[in-house]
Amino acid sequence: MLFWMLAGLAVYLVNVFLPAAMFLPKEGFATHMGSRDTLPEPDALVGRARRSLLNMQENMPFFIALGLLAFVVEGVDMAQAILGAQMFVIGRAAYMVMYLVSIPGLRSAAYGVGLVGNIIMALALI
Repeated sequence: MLFWMLAGLAVYLVNVFLPAAMFLPKEGFATHMGSRDTLPEPDALVGRARRSLLNMQENMPFFIALGLLAFVVEGVDMAQAILGAQMFVIGRAAYMVMYLVSIPGLRSAAYGVGLVGNIIMALALI
């Protein structure tokens, strides 16, 4: 379970740093290291990366809370909790990629996999 929680955090960190990394070639290293008060307009790809990050920020607290509860609550079906965590991490990684390459139907399916993963984790606690 710990591995999948750390993997979820890794996917989150990629989401966090991706928009800034995409801006680096456009703004230059000196500007990137400065206060960044004036940034160039984001292109469509940077905008999608930002929206993917916002969506991840909305979903990550539930994943972390459910993962921590799986360690603390007695009688947890750990195999089910791990399955849910796997689904969340793989679904969220796929969601990020599908959002960046702009594949709407598959993006929604990947989101659904992550959501179902959280639901499975919650059911493992019962």
